[in-house]
Amino acid sequence: RAEMNGLDFDHRVLGPWAKNPAFYVTVFPGRSDQPAREGHNAVGAVEIWSYTFPLSSADADRMASGIRAIPGLLEQAQKNLVGNGKDLWEFGTKSMRRQSADLEALSARVGETPGSLKSDIARARQSTDAFAVWLASQLASKKGSSGIGIEHYDWYLKHVQLVPHTWRDVVTLMERELGRAHAFLALEEKRNAAQPQQVPIGSAEEHTRRFSDAITEYMAFLRDREILTIKPWMEPALRAQVGRFNPGPREFFSEIDYRDPEIMRTHGYHWFDLARMTNEPHPSPIRRGPLLYNIFITKTEGHATGWEEMMMQAGMFDGRPRSRELIYVLLAQRAARALGDLRMHANEWALEEAAKRTAANTPRGWLRLDANLVRAEQHLYLQQPAYGTSYLVGKMQIEQIMAVRRRQLGDQFSISRFMDEFDAAGLIPAALVHWELTGEKPSFLPAR
Repeated sequence: RAEMNGLDFDHRVLGPWAKNPAFYVTVFPGRSDQPAREGHNAVGAVEIWSYTFPLSSADADRMASGIRAIPGLLEQAQKNLVGNGKDLWEFGTKSMRRQSADLEALSARVGETPGSLKSDIARARQSTDAFAVWLASQLASKKGSSGIGIEHYDWYLKHVQLVPHTWRDVVTLMERELGRAHAFLALEEKRNAAQPQQVPIGSAEEHTRRFSDAITEYMAFLRDREILTIKPWMEPALRAQVGRFNPGPREFFSEIDYRDPEIMRTHGYHWFDLARMTNEPHPSPIRRGPLLYNIFITKTEGHATGWEEMMMQAGMFDGRPRSRELIYVLLAQRAARALGDLRMHANEWALEEAAKRTAANTPRGWLRLDANLVRAEQHLYLQQPAYGTSYLVGKMQIEQIMAVRRRQLGDQFSISRFMDEFDAAGLIPAALVHWELTGEKPSFLPAR
């Protein structure tokens, strides 16, 4: 039902094919950490990360078939796009320019691969550049707001994301979390005043060593504290996502990562989720693949965010008290950006205002306005309502599930048992996880 409601909402309200130029971006160098890529995109994405280079002939042909579709798609897009939302148009134009740069990089990477791929990429880039020019030429005429409005947001929360709150409720919750994060950060800083400040990673060698050590320590913590049932594919899933050293300037999450790499490994529960989909497919064919319209995010994003604070409370950072501060820096950033999501869709803030306020409410100046992340996140949330709020709303829903199971099981409750049940439910909305694990149907869900 939620998926069908998502389809209905797309046609009644969002209409990304008509309102959102970024819908037509179909070249993606990096892998999403979600079961399906965030937001709305046209069918036929070229997921560059999924290929092994140098390309085999078969892979070159497969990639070329996706690349060749781009000129026709963008020609059709000029007929489809009739929206008047200024922010969606402006930032969609920037997304298309980024696709051009990605195609340029791809062309260099494929080298002299036999076949038509090189020329197909050149034509795709040419059409992408022309489309970006056309979008820019139309921008001055786009005067409207891009948010969906509070009434539509309320309907979407209840009927698509299966969240038991209204827009106003979520504003209150996010403001509360923002205040809590800043207050608890101040208390942690006071407690740790005699502790040395954390020094960011400063070299490629240190990056390799500390990230490797962080994964080793994290997996040992999960195993030794009997928090998770450890599977052989878990550690490799984390090690595959370590990345490379970047001397700077750093974006927000690198400020966290380069001070304590273990923290974002907790958020990396996403990679456990994806590896489980491959190695232990869910017995239900419905849950085996990604649900439509990103309706899984209250579980995936909510749990990954909640897991950070849960692991802190379980003792992971007792020996590194300054790292506890970083958990509250993360929490503040999630709450601040969620308010951007909410206020943009209420048409109270334009995207630039949301970016400025999010940066201002994120501690330590680490979410920089002169960097890319703050606007990229707000652009995603403008395209995908309730994505920015899902991190903390889902976290709260999951904490409630844990509380109910503890009450039900009494002395038989354990974190490892809870997590076995939680993971076995699959990647479904948190409200449905609640129903399945507790036997208590959330009252806001429809009767049928």
